[in-house]
Amino acid sequence: QVRLVESGGGLVQAGGSLNLSCAASGSILSIKAMAWYRQAPGKQRELVARVSSSDDINYADSVMGRFTISRDNVKNTVYLQMNSLKPEDTAVYYCNAEEMITTIHKILQVWGRGTRVTVSS
Repeated sequence: QVRLVESGGGLVQAGGSLNLSCAASGSILSIKAMAWYRQAPGKQRELVARVSSSDDINYADSVMGRFTISRDNVKNTVYLQMNSLKPEDTAVYYCNAEEMITTIHKILQVWGRGTRVTVSS
């Protein structure tokens, strides 16, 4: 079973930067894609950035050019470097992993507990 733990959130002024980390443990070899999602108060959870098992990357339009997702398979960690932060980036950020269960031909979605990011003006 894959487990995810996020860290690195906090309070930052507009224009500043934060680097989020997501450490994976457990059956890490079963992980396919990893991603960052976020959910602002009263809003739907949205995909922020995703990196596939083939290292294909995509970003939400709202963060393209400002955020960078990266994956370190040695440390079993995925990062989200966030630059030029805006107040609208304020949200709880969740790490996500696709865990392939070959015996039942299913992909399980695994979620971390989330880390809060607050961007002030």
